[in-house]
Amino acid sequence: MERTSPQPIQLLLLLLLSGLLFFTGLGSMGLTDRDEGRNAEAGREMFASGDFVTPTFNGELRVAKPVFVYWLMTMSYHVFGVNEFAARAPSALFGVGLIVMHYLFLTRLRGPTVGLFGALMLLLNIEVLALGRMAITDSVLIFSTTLSLYGFWLGLHEPGRGRRWIWAFYAGMAMATLTKGPVGFAVPLITGLLYLAATRQWLTFWQRGAPLAGTLLFLLLAGPWYVAMFLLHGDAYSSQAKVHTVGRFLAPMEGHGVGWWFYFPVLLLGFYPWSAFLPAGLYRAGSGEELEWFAGLWVVGVFIFFSLSSTRLPHYIGPLFPACALLAALFWAQGLKDSSTRGLRGSIHFMMGIGYLLAIGLASAPSLFIKFSGKMIKEFPLAAQFDLGIGPYVGATIIVGAMGLIGYLGLNDNKRGMAFGVAGGALASVFLVAILMVVPGLNRYAIAPPQELAYAAGLNLNPTEQLIAFGSTRPSMAFYARRTVTFIPANEIDRLRTALRKEGRTMILLPEYVQDALPEEAAGFQLILKRYGYVLLGNQPMITAPQGSEVVSPDPPRFLDTSSTTSASPSR
Repeated sequence: MERTSPQPIQLLLLLLLSGLLFFTGLGSMGLTDRDEGRNAEAGREMFASGDFVTPTFNGELRVAKPVFVYWLMTMSYHVFGVNEFAARAPSALFGVGLIVMHYLFLTRLRGPTVGLFGALMLLLNIEVLALGRMAITDSVLIFSTTLSLYGFWLGLHEPGRGRRWIWAFYAGMAMATLTKGPVGFAVPLITGLLYLAATRQWLTFWQRGAPLAGTLLFLLLAGPWYVAMFLLHGDAYSSQAKVHTVGRFLAPMEGHGVGWWFYFPVLLLGFYPWSAFLPAGLYRAGSGEELEWFAGLWVVGVFIFFSLSSTRLPHYIGPLFPACALLAALFWAQGLKDSSTRGLRGSIHFMMGIGYLLAIGLASAPSLFIKFSGKMIKEFPLAAQFDLGIGPYVGATIIVGAMGLIGYLGLNDNKRGMAFGVAGGALASVFLVAILMVVPGLNRYAIAPPQELAYAAGLNLNPTEQLIAFGSTRPSMAFYARRTVTFIPANEIDRLRTALRKEGRTMILLPEYVQDALPEEAAGFQLILKRYGYVLLGNQPMITAPQGSEVVSPDPPRFLDTSSTTSASPSR
């Protein structure tokens, strides 16, 4: 196999661009609920307790996800302090690593031009950018499963000492399994088995794949934590783990049961604009070389696997995006060489059609938000008083202009190459517009208010005193309060009455619109803070005001400001 070296300039470009898109404003928005809030708090509790085996959330055993991401967050908290940036930094770092790894792999096999196309396609799409900026497991999972499958390919095909790449197959699976459980080994195994069956290379894998030693390596890396959890917690661990793995596959969880068709629009929009190349890329893979076969089976196998699961969420299919980028890059590179490549012009038209629909959707978003804002009051009390600003209109304008240029350039045999830059630039620009123009307003009015009040409550309560989150039970409240929170839904008044009978200092954090539903036991509580539709009540006055308090660790939230509060809020 002819090897091609990466180009330093290209590597630098990818590092700078991926760093910009993954890290810009990473800590400027409050944690979204529910997954970000749960994960960040589980990592914080591990950091605070020093127990690196048992993940907990709000003081209770958390087995929904394995431990690896919490280890990464704990290390990040040690470096950056306990804040939003630190919670999300592992995802962003592994996102950058994924782009670089994808570039190195494709460059090694098909040259730096294809490598650059593939890396930019993997970076410049909505889903990978979003997952790389969130305190969830998926960015680390995608990196790990991709490492595993690239190790599998190189281990089978690299001559001589190159077979040592096969150990990455097993190590990547182990890391993925410690990140998100059985799906971590299911994705590489499904892809690998489909490829071996399609190419009939079972003997080659037996000879070069070290299946026995590799399985032992996988067990040695991934097994100890699972064994420790079972020994420490027994049925309390195994029964919950079964619910969150097998149970999640067999039955919808938390209302995430959508039709079998769900992942078609997710892939189409999540991988846009390059998803326009996938139909032709998959068709070409059927008659292409083994690498195309491998990527095609990766896409199809993983897509079917997650479609068969009863619980469906947009980010679940993230592990197939590297294969999508590989197929799209190979198809685009072939189209630049040969203008008669089948499906090329149709793919350009397809990209333009989706783009114009997205532009219409963005331009309609402000009016639709206003129309349906009344239905958001439960989680967003001031929804009717907030608008999305000009950001959606700016994004729609960028897309319309880009689609016109893509049509002009992409359908011109002599200028087609420039269409790639326009498509990628438009996606990056719209993404930055969202971060800089839309997200700040959403954060200020929808995400931050209860988190600011939770932080203020945490400053005033000691571990034996009580913070109740009533009506709005966002997990991120525990992260900002830096303490255990009693979460009570609005329809569980009897639980609230029982909690309010507890002696000592108590604070209640709730949406303002449910304040009238409080029982008589809360009659003596006074207003302490009010923030954009949320209130903090207490049976004793506030002692420590957030602003001006010398809090060194954990760090106070960086996005807080002091406007529209009846008392001071933490600020920097």
